[in-house]
Amino acid sequence: MPTMTTSRAARMQAVVQDRYGTPEVLQVRHVPRPAIAEDEVLVRAHAAGVDRGVWHLMTGLPYAVRLAGYGIRAPKGPVLGGDVAGVVEAVGAAVTRFRPGDAVLGIGTGAFAEYVRAREDKLVPKPAELTFVQAAALPVSGLTALQAVRDHANVQPGQQVLVLGASGGVGTYAVQLAKARGATVIGVCRTAKVDLVRALGADQVVDYTRTDPTDGSRRYDRILDIGGSTPLSSLRRALTPAGRLTIIGGETEGRWLGGYDRTLRAPLLSMFVRQDLGRPWVCSENHVDLAVLVEHVAAGEVTPLVDRTFLLSEAAAAIRHLIDGRAGGKVVITVDATTHR
Repeated sequence: MPTMTTSRAARMQAVVQDRYGTPEVLQVRHVPRPAIAEDEVLVRAHAAGVDRGVWHLMTGLPYAVRLAGYGIRAPKGPVLGGDVAGVVEAVGAAVTRFRPGDAVLGIGTGAFAEYVRAREDKLVPKPAELTFVQAAALPVSGLTALQAVRDHANVQPGQQVLVLGASGGVGTYAVQLAKARGATVIGVCRTAKVDLVRALGADQVVDYTRTDPTDGSRRYDRILDIGGSTPLSSLRRALTPAGRLTIIGGETEGRWLGGYDRTLRAPLLSMFVRQDLGRPWVCSENHVDLAVLVEHVAAGEVTPLVDRTFLLSEAAAAIRHLIDGRAGGKVVITVDATTHR
């Protein structure tokens, strides 16, 4: 059972939902501060990142999300958000890596709130070179990109790497991390984001509204398909004979699988072709890889790209902005006036 480290009467502002649905289901209410377990930390949040996972948990779509344990008829966790950056308020009895007053970043439970509980092993110290806003933009999307580029795609120096969805939260990190590993990176995005992706260091940028990067006219050693819906047949056509595909998410209107059917079909098809079409995977949320990301930041190889910030009271607008596809990089919710320090 969690142990209380704050008074039961202590309350906070949080973005709460009582049912699944569109952003209109979100309300800002006063709720009790969370209790923390022995291996947890209570963080006074300064900023929280917004990613597509937040949308999935808000809507309960695809239905596989509900079956994964988040609640069948209504969300079990009423406060949204995972990415958090802030200052440690209190620590559990078994916590050894942090103490009150430490600035941290990482992944918590219910980050759209003034106070957030997080496991010690999902937090790292916030580097001084990052503001709280930048720090909140790093954890979920940065970890996903790191593990995709390093572990699943196994990007190597000199390889030709195609990044579909290069201007989004995960994509902006994937471009930078693939470049840091010595690859030649071709980023794919819409017209309005071409300059942004080029500024990230992409060797070439393809505007998908004008050119189909999977038409087979050029082949790539690695393809990172981030939140797309390109058919597997088209992706195979753009891969070299021994190339590797890494699918990161999937976005369609399907209510049951929501585009993740490609991820399930890919390993079956891999059994019959030379190309490695990947396998289902879930981002591992851990402080070791978060520390690796921070090292990339310190080396100047990765910079969190923040598209826009919203106030806590504007959480619904922040999610709409992300889902409408207007964001280039990460959307961040600020909780207090000190977040830009």
